[in-house]
Formats: sequence, structure tokens, C-alpha cells
Amino acid sequence: MMASSYSSSPCAACKFLRRKCNQDCIFAPYFPPEEPQKFVNVHKIFGASNVSKFLNEVLPHQREDTVNSLAYEAEARIKDPVYGCVGAISVLQKQLIRLQKELDATNADLISITHQGSISLGLGHVDHSNAFLNYPSNLSNDM
Repeated sequence: MMASSYSSSPCAACKFLRRKCNQDCIFAPYFPPEEPQKFVNVHKIFGASNVSKFLNEVLPHQREDTVNSLAYEAEARIKDPVYGCVGAISVLQKQLIRLQKELDATNADLISITHQGSISLGLGHVDHSNAFLNYPSNLSNDM
């Protein structure tokens, strides 16, 4: 992955922990020297020992996703120590509900406008399941 970082400079974890970064460093592929804050956050929330255990317990192809999840959760915990990423999810769910209500209201307004336009043209009952197709400006001039 990042073989060049093993020899050139210590990974962010080893630099932070003030230890020698070896060729077999479990942290090096996932905490490059140019991203020190990523390890600082993860270390603050989970501790280096726990992160090392996590990485050793998962399959090698799952390690990058594991580190990304830990980094995301750590950043969320630092921003919101009580709720962490659950707080962010809650905010997004509330926003989704609000936007769905807004969309429903807009669709209801569109159907109402379409219905009013149909009546004023003397078209009578209009199937609102295809309200856009029945909108007066979209009707053919064959009447």
C-alpha cells in the first residue's frame, strides 16, 4: 500500500506515540505521516492499544474500512461527545422528514393548480395520477 512511508518517515501513529516505525507497523498503511490529526482523534477516543487490537482482529482487506469507521466515529465523538455519529444521523433523519413533508406539500400544490387549470378550461374531471401530462400547457391543441 504505502511501502514508501515505512522507510522515509514514521507513520502518524508512530510519530505521535514517539516510537520507531518498523516495516511491519500495523498503523503505517492506514495513518500516513501527512494525516496526523486522523490518528490523534482515533487515539483520543479509542486508544492506540485498542486500535491495534481492532486491526489485528479483522481480515487484512477489512482494515482500511475499519480505520475509516474509527476515524469517522472519533471525529463525530470529538464534535459531539454525547451522541457522536448518532447525533449526525438524527439530524439528517429530521432533515429528510422535513424535506419529505415539503415535497408532499409541493406535489399537493401542483395537483391543486393542475386541477384548477383543468376546470377553467372546461376539461372536467382529470386523472391526477399523470398531473403533469394533463397540465394545460402540455395538452395538445386538438380540442
